[in-house]
Amino acid sequence: MDTMRTYPHGVQGVHRRTVLKAALATGVTLSTWSRPLSPGLWGAEDGPPKRGGTLRVRGFDPPHFDPHLPGGGFRTQATLSFVYSTLLRHRLGPSVAPGTYTVEPHLAERWDTPNETTYLFHLRQGVQWHNKPPLNGRELVAEDVKFTFDRFLTGPGNPARDFLEAVDRVEVVDRYTVKFILHEPFVWLLDTLAHMSSMVIIAPEVVQHFGDLKKPESAIGTGPFLLEHYEPNVKTVFTRNPAYFRPGQPSVDRVEWLVIEDASTGLAMYRTGQLDCAPMAWWVVHQQDLEALQKSHPHLRYQDCQASGGSMLALRTDQPPFHDVRVRRAISMAIDRQGLIEAVWGRGQPTPAIAPGLTAWSLPLDQLGAGAQYYQYNPQEARHLLADAGFANGLKTPLAATGGIGRDHLDAVQLIQRALKDVGITAELKLQEFGAYTATTARGKFEGMAYGRIPLAWNPDRPFYSEYIRRENMSHVNDPTLAAMFKAQRRTQDVEARKHIVFDMQRYAAEQQYYIYLISPLFTASWQPYVKNYAPNFTFDYGGRVAALWLDR
Repeated sequence: MDTMRTYPHGVQGVHRRTVLKAALATGVTLSTWSRPLSPGLWGAEDGPPKRGGTLRVRGFDPPHFDPHLPGGGFRTQATLSFVYSTLLRHRLGPSVAPGTYTVEPHLAERWDTPNETTYLFHLRQGVQWHNKPPLNGRELVAEDVKFTFDRFLTGPGNPARDFLEAVDRVEVVDRYTVKFILHEPFVWLLDTLAHMSSMVIIAPEVVQHFGDLKKPESAIGTGPFLLEHYEPNVKTVFTRNPAYFRPGQPSVDRVEWLVIEDASTGLAMYRTGQLDCAPMAWWVVHQQDLEALQKSHPHLRYQDCQASGGSMLALRTDQPPFHDVRVRRAISMAIDRQGLIEAVWGRGQPTPAIAPGLTAWSLPLDQLGAGAQYYQYNPQEARHLLADAGFANGLKTPLAATGGIGRDHLDAVQLIQRALKDVGITAELKLQEFGAYTATTARGKFEGMAYGRIPLAWNPDRPFYSEYIRRENMSHVNDPTLAAMFKAQRRTQDVEARKHIVFDMQRYAAEQQYYIYLISPLFTASWQPYVKNYAPNFTFDYGGRVAALWLDR
């Protein structure tokens, strides 16, 4: 295609349920619907911080408390964000808009890069571990960082191990300096270390004392809060860390991290002031509930946030018929993405390979070049493509999905099933329990097609790695052209030059349609007016955002 560059190694206002039922029953194409974005409320007039109070918010029940063990996922990492700290972090607070991920110092007060494969991190001096045995408030030192990442890199079963596959070893330079030595250049190292997922710093004595970090009492860190009480499937209670190293934080004395699985219960609690922030994950309001809540509770704070993830179809591109790009393109053109948004999500955008919530890196659809046409709803052209591929009489395929990622996704997959049938593709829906889905389908162990989520991303490297480069990528992609582009962007220090490569990767992905990217929803975060200095973002660092806010009841 003419937009490709040369790279190393030879690379060139209706209730949505009513709409949904009508669409399923009639197959009617849904028209474009949009609502104005709510104004930004970033707390510029919040005044000086106030100490005290208890924050009550929807939280999660972690399967265990070990950041390096499988099975924990988002629930474990989000819970641990209150207790632990990372070397670096993504900037937060009222000045940061959702979708912005700027790296700043945290446990490391500064860093040096003497060459492209060596990073030196200089730790803050005087940072104290929580005043609990066996640490009893001792100082954090470089040996703790080395221990953490040695465990991260060598521990059996760490699902995040490939986050740092470029790291060869970690060395202690002196008491407050640690060195990361890489196998090869990896320009996203700082950004990766700033992400809360599995990057928290732990102490060797705690692992030695407890044997592992599965139990709640082992959650002893340097973070803004101490874990005071854990009641399985009910709540986790955190209390203010008086020795936290960020001056003046946290302001709240106590956080109740409540397990609320039922959406209607959570909304009722938020309406009646029993919750201080909205009841869904990321503290957002379900779009189908938003209009009524805004009418009945106009005093609440609302902020729209475009997601940095979304939904997609994965295909067995290593097997017929999905090895044929014409079939993949036909599937993409058979789906009315705007119809999905209107019927299921309320608001959002069709998404390319990098979701539009990752504002600096996502390419608009009209800039996808030759691949842009495959995002257009065109069932007639879809049928022509299928006929050209030898399927004039249609084809049959399994379609794996799970109800474990929410009712919206089940609604969406039903609409997709109907759209495919309209162009001659009979997709037999095979629903799986969530655990079975993650153990098999999410790892590419399925036949035909699978519906899944595009995970939330904080940089463009991660989604491309997960979906195209990782050995167990869902669509079984093995494309040397894309792999070379991916490696090139990982080595490119100049941000603008790297951005051009990432844009070309999105254009190439749009042409190949190894995944059928669907939509990226727009969420609306909400919080009580007395919650000050708060701003939402799609990172796991709930603890950092809570540490920065205060209550002015």
